[in-house]
Amino acid sequence: MNSLQKISAFGAALAATFGAAYGVGAAFGPGGPVTKPAAHTASDKHAAEDPTTPPPEGVTPAGLQVSQDGYTLDLETTAVPAGEKATLRFVVRDAEGEPVTRYRTDHGKQLHLIVASRELTAYRHLHPTRAADGTWSAPVGLPAAGGYRVFADFVPAGGSEGLTLGSDLTVTGPYRASRPPAPASTTTVDGYAVTLKGVLKAGGESDLTFTVRRDGRPVTGLQPYLGAYGHLVALRSGDLAYLHVHPHEEAEGEATSGPEVSFTATAPSAGAYRLFLDFKVDGTVRTAAFTVQAGSGTPAEEPSARPSAHPSGTGEEAPHGH
Repeated sequence: MNSLQKISAFGAALAATFGAAYGVGAAFGPGGPVTKPAAHTASDKHAAEDPTTPPPEGVTPAGLQVSQDGYTLDLETTAVPAGEKATLRFVVRDAEGEPVTRYRTDHGKQLHLIVASRELTAYRHLHPTRAADGTWSAPVGLPAAGGYRVFADFVPAGGSEGLTLGSDLTVTGPYRASRPPAPASTTTVDGYAVTLKGVLKAGGESDLTFTVRRDGRPVTGLQPYLGAYGHLVALRSGDLAYLHVHPHEEAEGEATSGPEVSFTATAPSAGAYRLFLDFKVDGTVRTAAFTVQAGSGTPAEEPSARPSAHPSGTGEEAPHGH
């Protein structure tokens, strides 16, 4: 076999290998492959009519950009195997390309790392450690092959506003499509029933209240986790835009340890979203996940409780809100 024939044979074998396992670079949303990010638009009407229109300048939601305000997320680990423990490594670089080594502490940590599958069925909130040279690392185990998005949520030293930068991660292995549960007002995790009250509004602020119960009784023993009794992350289906979520501030003497935890969320457009609430009881962090439809008028289309698979396991791999 001459050199040209050898190169051709190698190329064919390589193509067959990548066809059998995930790695072709397609992003999968809840409805199948997404070839173009959904829009962040100036009006709810336009968002519903043309969700593929590129966002207007200056209004890109958080998490859709790898660089913002002179900072760049340099993801050194771009692929990990499904179902195995791996280490994610990354660097946040400044405008000169130098690693950032000074951060403000926010919710008890200098940086929060969020990892979510494009289908929003797998989710992790990690707390990486930073080496002296500015390289961050975190152990992670992701359950299924497919496209994932990595979010670095941080406040630079000297800055007053937090940044959320995003980059793509491939989880290799045989791919099987999945979808999140249908919208429902109640989800169950490890015997805890969590009920959502409130409507996620497109283009405006929404008040969302979560009530935690066990065996039908309100849970009043919620424990602080990262300085709060509950933390929430919201992601838009399709492009995984990272929503701005803020916990309700309680007046002095009014703070309670459950059963209710409340937030204000701002949705940039109409459409489907996934909410990931984490709460801590008896030293264990659990995550309750909800599918909601912004602009639908109700948070859930199904009145009865519907169990939801726990997307992130228990322990310190859990989501947070800010």
